[in-house]
Amino acid sequence: MMSLIPLDLTEGFAADLTALRRDLHRQPEVGFTEVKTAARIAGELRKLGCEVTEGVGRTGVIGVLRNGEGPRIGLRSDMDALPMEEASNLPWRSEVPGVFHGCGHDGHMAMLVGAARALAETRAFRGTVTFIFQPAEEGLGGSRAMLAEGLFERFPCDEIYALHNAPHHPKGHVAVSPGAAMAGADFFDITLRGRGGHGALPQTTRDPVVALGALIQAVQGIVGRNVDPLRSGVVSITRIRGGDAYNVIPGEASCGGTIRALDDETRALMRDRLRRIAEGVALAHEVEAEVDIRDIFTVLENSPGPARAVADCATALLGAERVSADCPPFMASEDFADMLRHVPGAYFWLGIGDGPALHNPGYVFDDSVLPIGAAMMARLVEARSSAPR
Repeated sequence: MMSLIPLDLTEGFAADLTALRRDLHRQPEVGFTEVKTAARIAGELRKLGCEVTEGVGRTGVIGVLRNGEGPRIGLRSDMDALPMEEASNLPWRSEVPGVFHGCGHDGHMAMLVGAARALAETRAFRGTVTFIFQPAEEGLGGSRAMLAEGLFERFPCDEIYALHNAPHHPKGHVAVSPGAAMAGADFFDITLRGRGGHGALPQTTRDPVVALGALIQAVQGIVGRNVDPLRSGVVSITRIRGGDAYNVIPGEASCGGTIRALDDETRALMRDRLRRIAEGVALAHEVEAEVDIRDIFTVLENSPGPARAVADCATALLGAERVSADCPPFMASEDFADMLRHVPGAYFWLGIGDGPALHNPGYVFDDSVLPIGAAMMARLVEARSSAPR
């Protein structure tokens, strides 16, 4: 039976969700330091009658709401902010220097608290709902930390859902991708060590800067000449370091960045090519190469049934014209992917309209979508707890 929780319900407490979101925004905390954030969320869940467990995955919070026998549905929100300055002058701007909710995780938390409130008030579900507030999503492994502490052994789920706000989608629109929806990612660091010397005497050196330039150029060919054109891959060098003086050739230069792909085979190919290119460039320039590649994000794959459930709930809530049920994959990464390797589920986008991108100092979350996100998550629980199995 399709869910019946109305949008009017969550719109009725929109002001409370907005106040919560803005409070969380004023006091952002980066990954694994979300102590104040976790305490606030735990308090909100207790007020709703949830069983609350704190400290899962160091700073994660779990809330459980029960309504008899039935399916066990998980809903997840991330909690951490980014180590960056906020560029806005809004009254609720970050009060913590160098830390900013520039990805909207404050909005995600408020939406999930809103879903918990809707379900606690209506009891429009059967079974168990587990509200998972996860720390350290921004590349620090918060999902894996929770899994390592027995997340799904302690709080079993039959299905799990999460959402992300999207400046790249129209406001109030929902988009979901069946199958591979977001890229897996590796972070890498490459250090080239040569022999430094005077800038006027390059013949006496083994210049790692020149070698690094050749490496950067060569790496750009990995996707264009090694990856199957029918598959997706991205290599981005995002950091370069080397030297401190105008007249000194340094003994060491380095770069770092990310490898991204929508399947594990392509990621493995790209890792191998990156290592071989670094080794080959080092040999050609008579320097030494040290390559460190770290698996950070798993490929995010939505299960077919849950992905359809997202589209169906969104259509019933918002109308078909505001739903994309076959959204193209997005090459950013998300560590909710690790949870989806253990429990079937789906991850979807909620548009907030045109504006600065995620991770931009000028990013601004649109509070008017909070009731939509809360209603979507609550409706998913209601729909899936009554679905035939």
